[in-house]
Amino acid sequence: MAGDRLSVVVTRRLPEAVETRMKELFDVELSESDAPLSKAELVSAMNRADVLVPCIADRIDQAMLAQAGDRLKLIANYGAGVDHIDVATARQRGILVSNTPGVMTDDTADMVMALILSVLRRVPEGMAVMQEGNWKGWAPTAFMGGRVGGKRLGILGMGRIGQAVARRARAFGMQVHYHNRRRLHSDIEKPLEATWWESLDQMIARMDVISVNCPHTPSTFHLMNARRLKLMKQQAIIVNTSRGEVIDENALTRMLRAGEIAGAGLDVFEKGREVNPRLRELPNVVLLPHMGSATREGRAEMGEKVIINIKTFADGHRPPDMVVPSML
Repeated sequence: MAGDRLSVVVTRRLPEAVETRMKELFDVELSESDAPLSKAELVSAMNRADVLVPCIADRIDQAMLAQAGDRLKLIANYGAGVDHIDVATARQRGILVSNTPGVMTDDTADMVMALILSVLRRVPEGMAVMQEGNWKGWAPTAFMGGRVGGKRLGILGMGRIGQAVARRARAFGMQVHYHNRRRLHSDIEKPLEATWWESLDQMIARMDVISVNCPHTPSTFHLMNARRLKLMKQQAIIVNTSRGEVIDENALTRMLRAGEIAGAGLDVFEKGREVNPRLRELPNVVLLPHMGSATREGRAEMGEKVIINIKTFADGHRPPDMVVPSML
């Protein structure tokens, strides 16, 4: 592709600075609306572009890729997760896939701590009383939550974000535990003062807080299923800023309603934006609209990575953040 001015189609509105830079570098078609494209619209975009820039809401499956035009050579995803793209089929069709890892690590880890604090300290309940004008004044037993310091935090998935969560949790005085496919090297594990559990079941049963920080893959779908959720202590809470599919949302909802789990903080949901309506009714549940990476700085850096991946590809080289099936 060296020397060519690539045709790039962007599926959603991006930060203004990112869109402007793309216009300078590529023959880019920007989205005039922030609404998700339909399947037909995505297929149409893949037929008129050298590069497609989708985001997590754009599910690109095998059937859609089969209809993609021959000119499509790169899917430069705006985001780190690529579980919404059939990477294996894309590769078979000669289409490279890139993502934007690393730039949202701190932002997402901050949100994990925000959810832990919000659930344990009952922040939304307090806000609701104030906003409704129903506060009767301070009382010794009102809005009593749990202390963060001293709690045992079990991190499910100790990658970049999991490690960033561990550093923050230690600053709050939490005891850090984790389960990972492989144990961390001691040079990483020791400074975090983190305890590794080979058995996920054994870790879950002993934690006060569970933080889900692993990607969604076939092996992690419903990793926190009904059986594992039942292993949690009754006074424990769970937070998820990773992917909703990792938790069996119906089982979690039943247990929260029955008081078998003390609370939950969820930034992602199993059915995307279709949130289980029964979750909305629970005062011990904090629900956020996938805000984990929603900082001006983070979203701008994601755009910069997308541009670097496209520009490197245009110059005839492998995109630095290329995704291959073996990585998933």
